[in-house]
Amino acid sequence: MASARRAHPAEIKRPENRGSRKRRHSARPGRRSVPTFRQARNGSNAVHEGTIVALATPRGQSALAVIRMSGPEAISVADRVLSGVDLAASESHRLHVGSVRDADGAALDQVVAGIFRAPQSATGEDVVEITCHGGDVAATLVMSRLVEAGARQAGPGEFTRRAFMNGKMDLAQAEAIADLIHARSERAHRVSVAHLYGRYSELIRSFREDMLDLVSLIELEMDFTDEDVEFADRRRLDALLERGLSLLGELEASYRYGRTLSDGIRVAIAGRPNAGKSTLLNALVGADRAIVSAEAGTTRDSIEAESLVDGHRIVWVDTAGVRASGSAIEAEGVERARRVAVGADVVLYVVDAKAGMLDVERQWLAGVDAAAYVMLYNKRDLMPREWTPPQGSLAVSATSAVSEAGAAERGGLQPVLHAVLEAGGATGATTDEHRTVTSARHAAHIRAAHEALRRAANAFRSGVSQDALSMDLRAVLDELGMITGEITNEDVLARIFSRFCIGK
Repeated sequence: MASARRAHPAEIKRPENRGSRKRRHSARPGRRSVPTFRQARNGSNAVHEGTIVALATPRGQSALAVIRMSGPEAISVADRVLSGVDLAASESHRLHVGSVRDADGAALDQVVAGIFRAPQSATGEDVVEITCHGGDVAATLVMSRLVEAGARQAGPGEFTRRAFMNGKMDLAQAEAIADLIHARSERAHRVSVAHLYGRYSELIRSFREDMLDLVSLIELEMDFTDEDVEFADRRRLDALLERGLSLLGELEASYRYGRTLSDGIRVAIAGRPNAGKSTLLNALVGADRAIVSAEAGTTRDSIEAESLVDGHRIVWVDTAGVRASGSAIEAEGVERARRVAVGADVVLYVVDAKAGMLDVERQWLAGVDAAAYVMLYNKRDLMPREWTPPQGSLAVSATSAVSEAGAAERGGLQPVLHAVLEAGGATGATTDEHRTVTSARHAAHIRAAHEALRRAANAFRSGVSQDALSMDLRAVLDELGMITGEITNEDVLARIFSRFCIGK
């Protein structure tokens, strides 16, 4: 193709067999048959129709409660239960004071009703928000009255799902709402906000649109295999492939850090009985979470506690001591410790510095395929001043770390905390929150897109057929489209929105 004449699509009349050629494209092996956003949207209408209502604030004692209603009959349903207010005659984005009355006309509560007409609302539909007095009774009575008047109870995430279906946000932004609600640290909150405002989506969408333009031109060339013309600029395609490989590689690598924000870091504290694991746990979390005793084997089952370290949630799990089992109960405790260690992000293995590591510990460690280890020699205060731990290990005295620095500061344990964060992947932060992947679903699609793009780059540079190149590039488009929701299906949507609470 190097000597081919460049042509603009407008210069060429397409062959008469265009339709048959196009059908052959869609039947190429390896192409995924994934419903488009529009197909998924149309297929979901029957399930998610009508006017929905839900409590948008937590249940319980409070000054106020907010009840949200969305759908084609939201305004008329509200007017059926409100007195002193005519929402049907109201402009959008107005607040009105009125009373909610039961079927017999008795007042249930004095409320403030806000009206938001479609499409200028959070869901893209008519929305009414009623603020009543707090407490379970008032909110429940108002909710029940709205259901009597024609609304139905919303399902989990149904308001956000309708916002997505009506084009108010893309799928990645919708997921960011759930992430924001579940954020357990300030860092996780910042990343969720960046995704909610669409910067992450725009990064992916911009590259996908550039790729789609070139794929369209490549497939146009395939209709003119007998013509000596090129529609797709090869230098531009090569540059786009390089940009895509760099971008997807960066996003794929960011997930190791991003998952620590969404999931936290699970750390199994393991070691021999009486090595000081429980004392260490209490020092790490700043509370007497575990029983501390001079008697070996106090912990027979796992004990969990959480702490926030440098903006990252860490779940510490104190496990039963590693030993040569002397009873069925001890054997079960050791086996549970092994299972906890295998499932953890980091194993913090505590060695009694005075006793050293024993053969039973080496055997246990050899049988545990852990994701990452931090080796810690405890009871440093009992060792000679000149003693140092083996290379790659840390030494500490859990007892003196608390008594000298205070549990709140945990000053003597800072090297341990840093090592755990590093082993758990929490030290690879990017300065751009919108370039951090926190979702396992997104990470899987980015990984698949990256692999398909590598195949496409190799195909392009080795001069293989345009058909194979197009197929790989289409796979990239499909995977990226699944992230933002431009391509999706009902099963994916059901899984995503099941994470939401009712009322969101």
